[in-house]
Amino acid sequence: MEALIFVIVLLVIAGVTAVARSMKVVQQYEKGVLYRFGRVQPEVLEPGLAFIRPIGDRLQRVNMQTVTMTVPAQDGITRDNVSVRVDAVVYFKVVDAIKASVNVQNYMNAVSQQAQTSLRSIIGQSEMDQLLAERDAVNRALQRIIDEPTEGPWGIKVERVEIKDVSLPEGMKRSMSRQAEAERERRARIITADGEYQASKRLAAAAAVMAKDPAALQLRLLQTVVEVAGEKNSTLVMPVPVELLRFFEKMAPGQPAPTGSTALADAEALDLGDAEVAAAEAAIAHTGAPALGEATVPPVPEIAASEVPVPPAIPEPAITEPAITEPAIKEQQSPGGTTPRNPPM
Repeated sequence: MEALIFVIVLLVIAGVTAVARSMKVVQQYEKGVLYRFGRVQPEVLEPGLAFIRPIGDRLQRVNMQTVTMTVPAQDGITRDNVSVRVDAVVYFKVVDAIKASVNVQNYMNAVSQQAQTSLRSIIGQSEMDQLLAERDAVNRALQRIIDEPTEGPWGIKVERVEIKDVSLPEGMKRSMSRQAEAERERRARIITADGEYQASKRLAAAAAVMAKDPAALQLRLLQTVVEVAGEKNSTLVMPVPVELLRFFEKMAPGQPAPTGSTALADAEALDLGDAEVAAAEAAIAHTGAPALGEATVPPVPEIAASEVPVPPAIPEPAITEPAITEPAIKEQQSPGGTTPRNPPM
């Protein structure tokens, strides 16, 4: 009797163990790959409660979630011979559970090694400016390189690859900072030159408007004086522009009115004063001078010789000298042989 009870207990324990081994629970984010006597079954167990054979069957669960893997920083030399250090992040997931469990031993390690080698390859194919400024294009190229050997044979889909950081040598950083400073200075100079060019255009237009009416320049000068006087300065400096002097010269009386003819302007520019000299000589010669747009010199009337009064001639007194004879001269000499100072007349 005791032996029978012992056998029954053993059967019950074996049955409970078999039932426990045949009942498997697959999570929602997992899929089950069933091996029966070492051969994989084509059917994939869906999430939930699944029953398998207690003897000969083995269930392998495969995580179908998206995995975030950090790629270690890789040192490399870009195409333009710059040493950089780049690290990245890979986002992938399993799309075929059977391939991921059968074709590759450890798909996590395989994807990590593939990402590292692909990152080194993309560093050598890119330039430094592309790694810094064209991140999207580099990320797409890196994703294509990693995904090509993993999706078909391994059943793993690389969803996205992002480059986290690009480390540059200190010398390259200083060179880039100097380049950026020079670029900013160039832009500043271009903007300043453009502003001066536009200002000169505006000033030229304003000068053309003022040239049409010379009084506008004087009004502008008075406005400037008012603005300076508003500062309550003890010293007032009044600039006198050359245009103002020209304005007063044009408005002076007796000057010919300015015309818009180019030929007349050229003639005035080449005038050396010959006409004025000819007019003066004609006036001296008692002839009429040609009209030159200035005040004419009145002609000098000619006076006849008969009309000019002649003063009477004054007769000159006759001067007679007394005749002196030789004996008289001898008498005038003194016994000493000297001649007196006042000889008798």
